[in-house]
Amino acid sequence: MSKSPDIKWYDDRIEYLSGFMTPERAETLRSVLDNRTRYMAICMENTFHPQNASALVRHCDAFGVQDIYTIEELCKFKPNVNIVRGTDKWVTFRRHGSTTEALKALRSAGYRIIATTPHRCSATPETLDIEAGPFALVFGTEHAGISDETSRAADEFLQIPMHGFVESLNVSASAAILIYMLSQRIRQSNVAWNLSDEEKALLLFEWMRRSVKDADRILAKFETQKSPTSSR
Repeated sequence: MSKSPDIKWYDDRIEYLSGFMTPERAETLRSVLDNRTRYMAICMENTFHPQNASALVRHCDAFGVQDIYTIEELCKFKPNVNIVRGTDKWVTFRRHGSTTEALKALRSAGYRIIATTPHRCSATPETLDIEAGPFALVFGTEHAGISDETSRAADEFLQIPMHGFVESLNVSASAAILIYMLSQRIRQSNVAWNLSDEEKALLLFEWMRRSVKDADRILAKFETQKSPTSSR
């Protein structure tokens, strides 16, 4: 098994790519990265409508949530390019073909499973214990909600309190409220919500690759210049 590159490997290439963008652009990428978190992740279970998929991507980017886990057992998670407007370049998608596979991946990554539903409640956005450890919010399909498998696996059920005749919100609206409120609570808490130095280096490298025109050609030239044989 090949060893993953270390931070120095990424730093060298980040410095090189920085020369092909304005200092302001490079600083913006670093500033956004400083506010990214993986303490909370989002998991979407069989999202049928591209509009909702697009909105979820924009919500995660806007509020600094880096990872979106998708369950695509019944349909593909396909954001509308005209709605998502490039924000899909800045989040990490972790696609899975079944609920079982996605839940296993979340558990392996150390996440608590928090199922969002209007029908069961063990916590609200205000009362969820965010300091109990990293957590993943699981959103169900637009019509049926979370699956029975997710319900059985959930550590807690998160509900947005309603005070009108409406019993539930659209999944996009629910996600916007929960992602905003919980991301704010995380940042105001004492938990270690920031990305590690290694995670930042890897992401900054990938973001710069997507920002610089002909980045792969430029990096190939960099590798040639660094090669011990290039000076012969």
